[in-house]
Amino acid sequence: MNRHRNDGIDPVARSRSRRRALQAVYAWQLSATSEGALIAEFAHEQAHEVADLEYFEDLVRGVLRHVAQLDAALAGYIDRKVDEVDPIERAALRIAAYELLHRPDVPYRVVINEAIDSTKRFGSEHGHTYVNGVLDKAALALRGTESQAARPR
Repeated sequence: MNRHRNDGIDPVARSRSRRRALQAVYAWQLSATSEGALIAEFAHEQAHEVADLEYFEDLVRGVLRHVAQLDAALAGYIDRKVDEVDPIERAALRIAAYELLHRPDVPYRVVINEAIDSTKRFGSEHGHTYVNGVLDKAALALRGTESQAARPR
């Protein structure tokens, strides 16, 4: 069965890439591992499952290289300092912020849903609710035209 969309993207592989990216960004937040070592470690693990390795690398490199910009973009929508947010939730928010800012090819609803799903899988019991609330507000600001057009009137 072909899972690819007409544009050649495999949504299941992309989801797996986001989950691996979440784990990689989480590990980086705790250990400050170098970008190259981090990608090598998690890329090796990705080789054992069907995932979009290129997308995984883009997410990890993007978050690590733009972390100050991403944190600044999120700051107005969180109720504490970014460093005080639970590490899993923080990683999910940073990845989502990267996608909202740097991946306009990914619809904002996909970004939010993937962040919620990853947080449900790896985060605290109610972490996904927090991530959803932050990203709903952030998406409106970062992707205003797209998100307003999709909102019911």
